[in-house]
Amino acid sequence: MYSDRVRGVYPGRFQPMHKGHLQVIRWALQNVDELIIVIGTAQESHTIANPFTAGERMVMIREALRESGIDLSRVYIVPVPDILLNAVWVHYLRLYVPSFRYGIARNPLVVRLFKEAGYEVLVPPPYDRERYSSTRIRRLMIQGDDTWRELVPPAVARVIDEIGGVERLREVTGRD
Repeated sequence: MYSDRVRGVYPGRFQPMHKGHLQVIRWALQNVDELIIVIGTAQESHTIANPFTAGERMVMIREALRESGIDLSRVYIVPVPDILLNAVWVHYLRLYVPSFRYGIARNPLVVRLFKEAGYEVLVPPPYDRERYSSTRIRRLMIQGDDTWRELVPPAVARVIDEIGGVERLREVTGRD
């Protein structure tokens, strides 16, 4: 039954999704029946910090999960635009996603917001954030350093190639 499922919500920008995100998703699915992956800042694209559209990020995530053998019937992928009001962010989030029991986050602000809204928080184990960082991956792309491909699931690299993501990022930074 719908209401019997234990759900967790995992927010992120996924600009782009990397192997660290995939580790968190695998861990989360060991702790909940269903996982809601929230694509934050859904309204923004074609910038240095947010080069990919919400739709492109949805495809990246879905293809990476499929390629990794994750049961897609246990996952929701929901884009959510920013509200820019931290105090009500979790309540706003609830308008976009199915009901959930847990917030899943390591970010101290996000953990605090979930707790203040009355939710339990599952804190995933740390992964190598120095290595697996979307900011670092975008920087490598801008510099023309193909080692970024080692940091993302192969499906994500394929989607980025298909949409001309590296070229887009280099153009918006003036590094074409």
